[in-house]
Amino acid sequence: MKLATFNINGINGRLHNLLRWLAEARPDVVCLQELKCQDDNFPEQAISDAGYQAIWLGQKSWNGVAILSKTGIQEVQRGLPGFANDPNSRYLEAIVNKMVIGCLYLPNGNPFPGEKFDYKLRWFRKLQAHARKLKHLGLPAALIGDFNVMPTALDVYKPDKYADNALYRPETRAAYKTLLKQGWTDAIRHLYPDVPMYTFWDYLRQAYERDAGLRLDHFLLSAPLAGRLTGAGIDRHVRGWEKASDHAPAWITLKK
Repeated sequence: MKLATFNINGINGRLHNLLRWLAEARPDVVCLQELKCQDDNFPEQAISDAGYQAIWLGQKSWNGVAILSKTGIQEVQRGLPGFANDPNSRYLEAIVNKMVIGCLYLPNGNPFPGEKFDYKLRWFRKLQAHARKLKHLGLPAALIGDFNVMPTALDVYKPDKYADNALYRPETRAAYKTLLKQGWTDAIRHLYPDVPMYTFWDYLRQAYERDAGLRLDHFLLSAPLAGRLTGAGIDRHVRGWEKASDHAPAWITLKK
């Protein structure tokens, strides 16, 4: 079984690329972030024609998350639990193939310091609380998406440059580490402990061509799923397509 995540950076403007990648990569489940469309503008028919059922939580101009599945999908949560006043569409949870899938788009938090960074840390704390509850259920569960954090120096091409960036601040990395201490497994880093694995390249200064990348997109697996992990990768070439998102799709495979 193949699970994937893709910050599409505008689903309608990049629908052709999404459909092209779906046909090429053939993932079973996909978590999408940064839809940048309202609910009634989600391209449901095109996604269905590609062979996927979908649930989504949209937002005008910004944010938005969706889960696509080749099989049945049961929505169980819209919005991050415990954060009822969050004005942004950043979390969606479903049961797919007897797994709990939490699709998330964690706040960027820049500039630091400031209100946006404080919001990022509040969101992280709510995620930690929800993740703890999920783990205690003992179910196969995965938190998947754009976490907007580079967990270690291996996840950023030039660590010194990002010392005061909200994506790499010590507080941000500590919040991510707290999730790992709960017992979640960072799937990509688990399989590739010593290899730079980037999922994002800025549009500026030929970052993609220079491989000046960041690893922002992650799969956190509960113990029942971590034991089924067989592979992981990043479809880096998709970032080189015309009108590409600044993220590339990442994926993992699980044995049944």
